[in-house]
Amino acid sequence: MNWDQIEGNWREFKGKARVQWGELTDDELDKIEGRRTELAGLIQQKYGKTREEAEKEIDGWLSNH
Repeated sequence: MNWDQIEGNWREFKGKARVQWGELTDDELDKIEGRRTELAGLIQQKYGKTREEAEKEIDGWLSNH
């Protein structure tokens, strides 16, 4: 699966992202509308991660879906 598919079906994947990153709110996930760079930014902000760490987490999550 690639990110275009995730973005295109964000309503479905939003719940899965919420499970993975529980500190992200539904409003925040609605606001980013599946944009990967914004998701990485939220992960950085909420979890105190570097950009690289956030991207690795997203890659891992992507490979599981």
